[in-house]
Amino acid sequence: MLIIISDVHLGDGTCGRSISADAFHLFADRLKELAYNASWRQDDTYRPIEEIDILLLGDILDPLHSTLWLDTVSGAADYVRPWTDTSSPSYAKKLGEITRAILAKNAESVDAMRRISRGEIVLLPPAAANGQPDVQCREWIPVEIRLHYMVGNHDWYYHIPGKAYDAIRQEIVDALGLANSPACFPYEIEESDALQNILSRYGVYARHGDCFDSFNFDKDEGRLAAALGDVFAVEMLNRFPFEIERRLGDVIPPAVVDNLRELTNVRPALATPLWISGQIIHSSLPRNLQDQIKAIWDELGDEFLNLDVVRAADKWLTLDSVDALELILKFSSRTSFKTINDIVVWVREKLWGNDEVSFAEHALQEQAFLEHQANYIVYGHTHHHEIVSLDTTGNIANRDDQIYFNSGTWHTYYDLATHKPSEQKFVPYQVLSYLAFYRDGERRGRRFETWTGAFS
Repeated sequence: MLIIISDVHLGDGTCGRSISADAFHLFADRLKELAYNASWRQDDTYRPIEEIDILLLGDILDPLHSTLWLDTVSGAADYVRPWTDTSSPSYAKKLGEITRAILAKNAESVDAMRRISRGEIVLLPPAAANGQPDVQCREWIPVEIRLHYMVGNHDWYYHIPGKAYDAIRQEIVDALGLANSPACFPYEIEESDALQNILSRYGVYARHGDCFDSFNFDKDEGRLAAALGDVFAVEMLNRFPFEIERRLGDVIPPAVVDNLRELTNVRPALATPLWISGQIIHSSLPRNLQDQIKAIWDELGDEFLNLDVVRAADKWLTLDSVDALELILKFSSRTSFKTINDIVVWVREKLWGNDEVSFAEHALQEQAFLEHQANYIVYGHTHHHEIVSLDTTGNIANRDDQIYFNSGTWHTYYDLATHKPSEQKFVPYQVLSYLAFYRDGERRGRRFETWTGAFS
């Protein structure tokens, strides 16, 4: 059995809350059920499965969303940001610091995954002579479970080569119980013969999918470099609540600061000015404090747009990500929130289009699809779980259907309400999704199943 999950975004707690440990305990329970059901074969006999591969398809740990990146200032000898020189010892030191903070903050969740990988969670009754489970047997069989980590756009740092980064990866391997070596965690499955072999047995081709998102992937620099989205995350989303607490922490209620930290969990990301406006309005802050909060956002926006790395990303006479962000940031100071919302909607349609929601069209261009090397194309990144039928010959006997899946997310959301979005109303909930694939008659001959749920 093959399980795929992505976009868990475990953070260090300085920029919004990660999904609760309850999600990992729920997954452990589901995994036990999945393993038992997979042990029932197509001929209606019970034969315990011997192994499960779990692919962590990127953005599992989230070093990007941390205020620890803000410990140094531009011009300092130890200045470090995600887009500075990765060969600098300060860079690896900072990444190690953030990684250890993430593992400590999510100790219960991490421990749940490590116990899964160690065979402590999934135990199956042996098969009796009549092809049924012997549930009375006192010696149940542990299932070998292998966790494989691939990187996405929030954890691409674990793809950086070098001994210092090997040491950081070793900490992650030990903490989660990964099957990975401490060498570079793969970004493409072609970088790992073991992963290619495993996925091919299930007819699956998988990638994180950030390569189709120009805001979060620089196609010229590739995945060993930061993108504009990294700069926006650190200098705006991470820094804004940090600056609010630093400058106004003695006069603003702590609950307001905590809510502002949830900027990183707002969807869509371009609605962040609406989230800020909503917190200001609904907290009934005095007008002078409201003005100071807005002024800080505008100040940070101006500094962001004037960063060398941002100016270098701007393309003359084209509507690109920088122009879109400039529209959003400049309009944040306007009192007409309807205008802000109209701009958000317009930018989403003109710049990112439907790709912000679905990457299914990109699956049609994959070599694995075109050459029928895979039945199933799997992406993550969008956080939008979906199933899209791509093609079939209609030959039921050969079971040659080709399908696109998005693995969704494990995440806390503050989702912009569609009713009167100009009123800045957001609905909170937690989401959990996974994909399961079978072979050799597992699950009574079923080929795949998916599950997605939400809880508050």
